[in-house]
Amino acid sequence: MNLTELARRLRVSPEELRDALPGLGFAIGRRAIKIDNRVASQIMEAWGEMRRKQRLSTKMEEQKAATEAREQRRATAESRPIQVPAVITVRDFASRLDVPVPRVMQELMRNGILAAINERIDFDTAAILAEDLGFKALPEEKTSATEDVAATDALQEAISTEKAENLVTRAPVIVIMGHVDHGKTKLLDTIRSTNVMGGEAGGITQHIGAYQVVRRDRALTFIDTPGHEAFTVMRSRGAKVADIAVLVVAADDGVQPQTKEAADIIQSAHLPFVVALNKVDKPDANPERVKKELSDIGLIPEEWGGKVTVVPVSAKAGTGIDALLDTLILVADIEKERVSANPSRRAIGTVIESHVDAGTGAVATVLVQTGTLRVGDVLGVRGLNFGRVRAMRDWKGDLVHEAPPSTPVEIIGWKAAPSVGDVMEVPSDPKTLEKVKSGETKATEQVAAIKAPVSENVDGKQMMNLVIRADVLGSLEAILGMLDTIRHESVGVKVVGKGLGNITEVDVVNAEGSKAMVLGFNVKPTATAEQISRDKDVPVRTYQVIYKLFEDVLKDLQLLLPSETVITEIGKMEVLANFRKTDDGWIVGGKVMGGKLLPKAKLRLKRGEEYVGEGELVALQLGKAEIKEAHGGQECGLKYKGRVKAEPGDLIEAYTEEKKTQQLVIEGISKR
Repeated sequence: MNLTELARRLRVSPEELRDALPGLGFAIGRRAIKIDNRVASQIMEAWGEMRRKQRLSTKMEEQKAATEAREQRRATAESRPIQVPAVITVRDFASRLDVPVPRVMQELMRNGILAAINERIDFDTAAILAEDLGFKALPEEKTSATEDVAATDALQEAISTEKAENLVTRAPVIVIMGHVDHGKTKLLDTIRSTNVMGGEAGGITQHIGAYQVVRRDRALTFIDTPGHEAFTVMRSRGAKVADIAVLVVAADDGVQPQTKEAADIIQSAHLPFVVALNKVDKPDANPERVKKELSDIGLIPEEWGGKVTVVPVSAKAGTGIDALLDTLILVADIEKERVSANPSRRAIGTVIESHVDAGTGAVATVLVQTGTLRVGDVLGVRGLNFGRVRAMRDWKGDLVHEAPPSTPVEIIGWKAAPSVGDVMEVPSDPKTLEKVKSGETKATEQVAAIKAPVSENVDGKQMMNLVIRADVLGSLEAILGMLDTIRHESVGVKVVGKGLGNITEVDVVNAEGSKAMVLGFNVKPTATAEQISRDKDVPVRTYQVIYKLFEDVLKDLQLLLPSETVITEIGKMEVLANFRKTDDGWIVGGKVMGGKLLPKAKLRLKRGEEYVGEGELVALQLGKAEIKEAHGGQECGLKYKGRVKAEPGDLIEAYTEEKKTQQLVIEGISKR
């Protein structure tokens, strides 16, 4: 046979065949053109055996490499250096490390720091945390986050350094917090005798609202924070602008996870607080049990010798409400020095809600904390001119011309929607605002804040691309906060676009380009966007309840999860003798060198440093009795299925191979 023809049959080049022949035991000259047919047949057989061993060796090495890589990935995934700015929020810090937010918060608590998801930590704290989590923190150049901190510090300084003779008593700002479904919105609904909860999808408060009521000629400003776990960001912000907290606990349900979380936020913000023991009129209410549970988390009621005031109320029946308001007035009187402000100075306040209205443009609710805000005042945020007050509405929707301290007002006149938590200040000289960032319009500034960076695929992860649209900034941030909790080796979420207002054709086109899905919360697609989404087959979903959106995202990610083959090494055996051949394998005797052998386990046959065969363990025998397993040190007989004959001195490696469908488990998220 011509050597070139033999190489063609073996699907290799003649040069590659000539190079391999000495290794296969054939002494054929490099200039040989023809070889004997019998020798050619032997070469083909030897070549096939060599290829089989190569494939087997590759398979075995890939199995072991996959197992080792999985373990190594878990052990070394957190060894890279991370750039951290001078000040960063807990949420952004967790995002940079690509670890779940609850894990970062757990490390903070271990270091004695109680911080909410949107609280800021300095570089030194972040560096210690990063080291504890297996990272190395490197300093980063100052970013706009430091400007935000400077604004917050300026607000605190303006309030704390005010001259005593200029201060007057203002309305206390009260935040309502507690576990979902414990009646926070109903309590506030009863207090102000209006119906907010009826307009909330699923009975869950979706946005932060601020309202004022009057009791004994004293004004009280209430901030209503959503109670679902998705709104940690908004709850923590609510605590920052408040003077007093009301922790609502249901008398029939007791202390729940979000009750503890709310208590932690209140205490970390050093807020005086009152516990409203709601639903005391229900038949299964047990106030004494709830007081014991409160004591267990460090909130000891006054009647038990502690300092926590517990007021029994029924939001549904309207009982105990007056007593609660009187208690809040009493607390405000005790904290009189803190609950004061100078109404004569330029206004400073905090943005507690922000959205874009189709008719009026950007609209934001601001809680004035010191000074008086008037129609015509310039709105300064982060050193930028964000517009001028064209009109203001109070919580009832009535137009007002001025807003003294502790007054929440919805402001019309923004050039761009500010972020929730931004500090708004009326500047002494509006012209200075224009010079802070030259060459950038305020609209460009807002787009920069809304547009999300596209992250890269890491380690072959399957990423689900999303374009998020929400009606208000608080909801958008709550959705992003939930998506931040998703951390998994194989799948992830990448937000390729986000913004406020209805879903537009631009969103659909962007989603098509990035193979993304469009998710809308409390918004609808425009007619054009709807048509384009159908034409281009871009999925668009809309929701009215945030946790439904989150649950659907988790379901979609579960479908993306690949099944994985888990290899578990269970034992080894040295072959001492080969007794006989069976119909589909061999019976051998040997000594178990470690681990254990089990029937139906898969086998590798190793001769020296080379894998020569594979198979399946059929049965084990000790003496004349069949056994279910053989342990290290035992000598036994072994029957296996396989093509390759085991020789004395060979090593049999036993392992199990299990195909598993991965489950998407997100740390810190409880399934409903």
